[in-house]
Amino acid sequence: MERENKSGTSTSQKRKQLFGTNGVRGVIGKDMTPELVFTIGRSLGDMRKGHLAVGRDTRTSGEVLINAVKAGILASGCEVVDCGILPTPALQYIIREHFDGGAMITASHNPPEYNGVKIIEPDGTEMDDEETIKLEHVIFSRSHETVEWHEVLPETYAPHLIDEYVTAIVDHFPEKPGKGITVVVDPGSGPACLTTASILREMGCRVLTVNGVMDGTFPGRLPEPTVEGLEVLSELVKQSGAAFGVAHDGDADRAVFVDEEGTFVEENAEFALIAQTMCTKRGVIVTPVSTSKIVELIAKNHDCSVVYTPVGSIYVARTMRSLIEKRSDVIFGGEGNGGLIFPCHQFCRDGGMTAAMMVKILASEKVSLSRLIKQLPERHMIKDKIRTTEGEKVLRMLRSVYAGAKTDETDGLKIFRDDSWALVRASGTEPIVRIIIDSPNIAESRIFYQELMEHILLIGKTS
Repeated sequence: MERENKSGTSTSQKRKQLFGTNGVRGVIGKDMTPELVFTIGRSLGDMRKGHLAVGRDTRTSGEVLINAVKAGILASGCEVVDCGILPTPALQYIIREHFDGGAMITASHNPPEYNGVKIIEPDGTEMDDEETIKLEHVIFSRSHETVEWHEVLPETYAPHLIDEYVTAIVDHFPEKPGKGITVVVDPGSGPACLTTASILREMGCRVLTVNGVMDGTFPGRLPEPTVEGLEVLSELVKQSGAAFGVAHDGDADRAVFVDEEGTFVEENAEFALIAQTMCTKRGVIVTPVSTSKIVELIAKNHDCSVVYTPVGSIYVARTMRSLIEKRSDVIFGGEGNGGLIFPCHQFCRDGGMTAAMMVKILASEKVSLSRLIKQLPERHMIKDKIRTTEGEKVLRMLRSVYAGAKTDETDGLKIFRDDSWALVRASGTEPIVRIIIDSPNIAESRIFYQELMEHILLIGKTS
């Protein structure tokens, strides 16, 4: 039995068991082992016979796991190219241009003891749910046969391919809009050390860096770019008189910003600001149901529309491509976490492209980033999570409580009230219920949040 959700994507009773929304991740030596990664590589090779590419982020366990995935791919009879350390969007771009698929060894924003695998399709997007379930079937079947000695194809090392990715972004800005603009880049000791500063310099910027040396122990800050973790970046922006600072997560598919005053730019405001620039003609923006209404308000102001998807960049990317195939003019997409997708470039989150676009915006507008953010419609979000194993029960009870309200079940339960909404989602990988409130002001957010929490806590007491 299948159900068609409001994003136009099909969901089935079959669910992923090993992979989450963005690949498979776990603590090294516990959930994530070389044996598992070898099996993933061999299964990928069985499914995607051909010329496969792999890469990794800077985690200390990366070398172990990339060798494991390569061994699996080679054992399946495929040829493998190791692109070395590079951002996930760089590998996605390279695969789209040259290969039949591949795998990225990364745990993205997770702490350094984690690592994982993202599977990338020939079009550069992450493998969708349907194909991932097929891959898991191959993994769990354990029916692999290693090819004979004379069928083993060669491995090639090609770290130079990262330059194609840098050039591809720079080529979108031939006018070199960065002249006279100072930017502070914080790659977080991750693979963006090799790309973002180079991109911005080639665009004409003066670039300073913090945490700019690759180090898988992440000595300066954790891979997740939080307000607290970016204090050094903020201070350097203020001291240097930079126009802004940009920071990446562990695999650089996201970018977050601090303005010229060192103030963190909330990611939904970042999305809205860049969307405003992309809405130069009537078209469609694609984003998950968890994104603030600020993006919808910006879209309407520019005669554009918004299509909502389940939470996860892969759903955004696939929906964008599906709409384009139906001849919709899709101009932009992404998530409210700094993971933005530029269809003019590629269909995946790309932190390097996002940083470059911010340079162009400031060069074009000729006003400060803080002022641009203040000009956006006002929205206020509250985000929280509750640890519980009764996530589905919570959702069932809330559906009953809010039976008379306007709701949406694209992903979890989204409850609308006047100009506010609340989203409650049960995590598919953790015993957690996530809660998001989005309102035009702090007071309304708090009232809606308190009401919702009272219901959830009451449900917990009756469990």
